[in-house]
Amino acid sequence: MAKKVARITLYKHVWCKIRYWQSLKDVTDAELASYLQVCERTIRDYDHSARCLTLEKVDNFLTTNKMTLDELLSM
Repeated sequence: MAKKVARITLYKHVWCKIRYWQSLKDVTDAELASYLQVCERTIRDYDHSARCLTLEKVDNFLTTNKMTLDELLSM
C-alpha cells in the first residue's frame, strides 16, 4: 500500500511566493492588498487558505509590479 503524499496545491504555492516577494521587498499588508485589489482581511484569509486566490488577483499583482508569472515562481 502506497503512502499518501501531502502535496502543495498550485494556489498555495503561488501565495507562498507572493508572501516571499513581500518579505524581500519589505511591503506592508496594506500595500500588498492594494496590489491584489483586495482588503487587508482577505490577505490574512489567504494565509489560512489560499483557495480563493483567483487568477485575476494574481494578474493584478503581476501587472502592478511589472512581473511575469515565471519571474514570480522562480523566486
